[in-house]
Formats: sequence, structure tokens, C-alpha cells
Amino acid sequence: MSSPSRIGPNSIIQTVGALESAYGKQETEKLLKKSGQGYLINNLPSDMVEESKFHSLVTALQKEIGEQATAGILRESGERTAKYLLRVRIPGMFQILVKLLPTGLAFKVFLYAISKNAWTFAGSGEFGYGSKPSHNITVKVTFPSQPVVGNFYLGTFSALLRELINPKAAIGADIRKENGAIRCNYHCKI
Repeated sequence: MSSPSRIGPNSIIQTVGALESAYGKQETEKLLKKSGQGYLINNLPSDMVEESKFHSLVTALQKEIGEQATAGILRESGERTAKYLLRVRIPGMFQILVKLLPTGLAFKVFLYAISKNAWTFAGSGEFGYGSKPSHNITVKVTFPSQPVVGNFYLGTFSALLRELINPKAAIGADIRKENGAIRCNYHCKI
């Protein structure tokens, strides 16, 4: 039996941060306790986490605050994760290089680099990208979760593309359950 897939701790850290930004610290703590996620209070992860913990948090939030509010929290969480990646994980020289490239080439180079570490956010799922017929990114979530989870990736990729490829970049999302998984298709206008 293989060990559970792990993902980066920012999936949880930034989601709790987005909750605190929206609801305040006290309300967030009440919400986490009520939803069975109280173990996160003053105990955010600092290392890779089992993907089940993030998906459990997503499912619990959807039950407590509804799909629309959870989608907003997860988009902000993704944007916060992008800021962290730009500050700490994506080398400055690489960022400068990508910004100098024509947008189509920048998209390909950047997503190729992301694909080498996609396991840190896709876990047991899959990651892909392409430029035909138009620029696109796909994330297939194979761990049992809710489609609303696709908003986390939407926030992350939107912020990264706006910062590194084109400040006017926009992403349309098609997120749906498909054959026991969640397929997140992001159509990018760069």
C-alpha cells in the first residue's frame, strides 16, 4: 500500500488566513471548531500535509458557509498562495526572464516549470496545460472532494499569470465532477 499523497501546507495556511480576513479571528475559530477542523487553531502546518486534510477542510467549509462563500475563500486562498510562491518559491531571476518573453512563450515556459512540481498542489491528481486551440490549464482532482475546490487553483493561477505573463490575463473556469474525479479546466486569455 502506498503512502498518502501530500501537498504544500499553503493550501491550509492560506485558506485559514482567507477565513480570518473575511470573518475575523474569533469567528474563524468558532467556524473551525463547529466544522470539526478545530485542530487547526494555532496549529497550522509548516510541512507538506496529506491532501486529505485540505479536502476535508474544503468539504467542511462548504457545509458550514455554503458553496458561494467557500468559493470566494478558496479563490483568495489561491491568490495568497500565489503571492507566497512569488515571494519564496519562484526564483527572482526566473520571474524576470519569464516577464521578458512574448506572452505565448512565457505561458509555455512558466507552465512547464510549474509542471515539474505539480505534485505539490495536485497531490494524487493530475496537472496539464496547453496552447491549442487556446491557452489552457487543467487540474484533475482524484481525491474525493467538492467541485468548489477548483476555486483554489483558479485563484492561484489567475494571480500567477497576471504577475508573470500579462497583468490583464483572465481565466475562465469550467469545474465539474467527471468519472469520480473533479476536472478543472481553465481557459486563459493572456
